[in-house]
Amino acid sequence: MSTGTAVLADPHVVTCTLAPRFEAVRTAREFARSTLYGWGLGELFDDVSLVASELVTNALRHALGARRDEGSAPVPGRLSTCTRPVADGALPIRISLVHRAPQVVCAVSDPSSAGPVAREPDFVAESGRGLHLVDSFSRSWGWHPLAGAGKVVWALFEAEPVTAAVAPSGRHRRSA
Repeated sequence: MSTGTAVLADPHVVTCTLAPRFEAVRTAREFARSTLYGWGLGELFDDVSLVASELVTNALRHALGARRDEGSAPVPGRLSTCTRPVADGALPIRISLVHRAPQVVCAVSDPSSAGPVAREPDFVAESGRGLHLVDSFSRSWGWHPLAGAGKVVWALFEAEPVTAAVAPSGRHRRSA
């Protein structure tokens, strides 16, 4: 992976630390692809990849954008001028995938303590629909503050087919 490092201790809990650059979104998708296919869950890739892209993009735009250093010159290819590691030496955005049959959780942590806020849908705007996509393509989603600082935003996916009788109303479900 070009801008991140993956950590593997439990084969069903995998984390990748992402560099604070635009390329992190592509790295998150590559990480999701290799992990899901390794678990034999390739059919979830499209939905998980879309949600991972949205969550990482939000972390880059909102969490790291808020930490921008005053007076520093922009660095080409970087979203923010702040690229310093957090206190423990790790980069500040992480994506984790957790597989506990029959579910998969995609979680993205970042250094901002401010929770995500879904905007009113504006179908002509170029941005602002990310959390609506997360809501549509996952079974459920939410966020939690982390001890000290930061937050984790998560989305839950069903690894087994959901029948129409048990599918939550208002959720987008693609047919095979």
